[in-house]
Amino acid sequence: MKENFYHGMLLGLLQTVADWIVRSNLESGIGYTDILIEIPAEKTGCIIETKYAENGAFDTECREAMRQIEDNNYIDLLKQHGMQEIHAYGVSCYKKTCMIVHRRID
Repeated sequence: MKENFYHGMLLGLLQTVADWIVRSNLESGIGYTDILIEIPAEKTGCIIETKYAENGAFDTECREAMRQIEDNNYIDLLKQHGMQEIHAYGVSCYKKTCMIVHRRID
């Protein structure tokens, strides 16, 4: 439940970009993405998985977020929608601090 706050905050910030299609908890692959972004004009997609880093375990939770994106094939929907450049972000948050891991998926 603690990660819901960070998920919601990111979702609200990302939805301010008019040209982006931003969706939450969308079924893709064999699971549900936290946040999925499509930028149609650039054929670019992003997947953001958020985790709560209990006691500041940022590295562990970022790795878990990236593993979840890969293991559950969250990129499937972006590929189906014609996105050619895909970025995966693992975000771990604890109190007022966060860590972000990024990987471009080809």
